[in-house]
Amino acid sequence: MSEDNPAEIVLSLEIDDPALAERLTALLSNIAGLRLAVPGEQAAATIVARDPRIMPEDIALTQRELDVLALMAEGASNKMIARQLGISVHTVKFHVGSLLDKLDATGRTDAVAHAARRGVIEL
Repeated sequence: MSEDNPAEIVLSLEIDDPALAERLTALLSNIAGLRLAVPGEQAAATIVARDPRIMPEDIALTQRELDVLALMAEGASNKMIARQLGISVHTVKFHVGSLLDKLDATGRTDAVAHAARRGVIEL
């Protein structure tokens, strides 16, 4: 809520796609009791939309790790992943371990959930 008008909700947008940002700005500017924040202004809430093809900066996964992660998300076993990617099961285990470490996950399902939440993969 803004200091000028306590009933007004101030909302900020952090959107990578300029066309989407423009459309949302146009739609939201017509809602009574809602005002979009000016740059640098404190907001009560923020709408964030990032390009899903851009990896979050704090997660640096290799292309092979992304391949393994995508197959893990489909429920593939290490053996199935190895066959699909033409690598050894040992190498798959190495990549899975690396993914668990980088995503701070406790297991395969947790790694997929963390990756989805952080925008690394889409489910």
